[in-house]
Amino acid sequence: MQDLIKLDLVNLASAVALMGIAIGLSAWERIGLELNLALATGRSILQLVVLGYVLDFIFAVDNPWAVLAILAVLLIIAAIVARNRITQKSPQTLLLVWGAILVSTVLTLVYSHLLIIHPDKWYEPQYVIPLAGIVFSNAMNTAAISGERLVSVINSSQMEIETHLSLGATPQQAVAQYRKEAIRAGLIPTLNQMMVIGMVSLPPIFTGQLLSGVNPREAASYQIVIMFIITFANVLTTLLITRGLSRQFFNFAYQIQIR
Repeated sequence: MQDLIKLDLVNLASAVALMGIAIGLSAWERIGLELNLALATGRSILQLVVLGYVLDFIFAVDNPWAVLAILAVLLIIAAIVARNRITQKSPQTLLLVWGAILVSTVLTLVYSHLLIIHPDKWYEPQYVIPLAGIVFSNAMNTAAISGERLVSVINSSQMEIETHLSLGATPQQAVAQYRKEAIRAGLIPTLNQMMVIGMVSLPPIFTGQLLSGVNPREAASYQIVIMFIITFANVLTTLLITRGLSRQFFNFAYQIQIR
C-alpha cells in the first residue's frame, strides 16, 4: 500500500478553507452559526495542535508517569463534561461520574492489555493513550445520556415512586424501571453504531488506519476489538452511573428527595 501522504501547511490551510466556506454558507442562509463555527474551528485547531505536541513529547520520553498524567487530565475533563450535562448537580455527582468512568476504563484496559493486545509494556503510549481516550470519550457521552435520562424521569415520577415506597418497595425497586430505561437510552447510540458499522459508514478509527497505510484486514481486526471495548465500557459505565445517581434521590429513611 502507498505510504502515508504528509500534509504541509498549505494542505491544512485548504482544510481550514472548508470551514470558511461553511461559515459563508451560514451567513448566506442567515442561520446565525457563524460565530459558533468560527469558535469551534479555532478551538479545534488549537486543541489538536497542543495535543499533537504533548503526545509527541510523551511518546518520546516513554515514561509511565507521563502517560498516567495525560490519562488523569483526560479523565478529569471527561468527568466534568459529563457532569455538566446532567441537571442533578449535587456535590457527589462529579465524584460519581469520575468514579464510573475510571472503573470502566481501568477494567477495560486491563482486560484488553492482558488478553488481547499484549504490549511489551503496560504503559506503552502507542496503545494505552489512544484506547483510553476512546473509552473516555464514549463513556463520557454514555454517562451524560443515561444520567440525564434517569434524573429527568425520576423528577417527573415522584408520585409513582412514593406509591411504590408506601407499598413496601425499597428505593432501588421503586426506580428499577426508570433505571432500565436510562441504561437503554445511554446505550442506544452504541448499539446503533454496532448494527451498521462497516455498512452505512466507515468508522473514524478504521478510516484513520487505512489513511496511515494499514492493511484493511488488520484495520478491521483492530476496529472489532475497539468496538467491543467501547461497548463493554459503556455498559459498565451506565450501570454504575445510574445506580449511583438513583441512590442520591433517597435519604436514610428511604424517602425520596427531588432536587
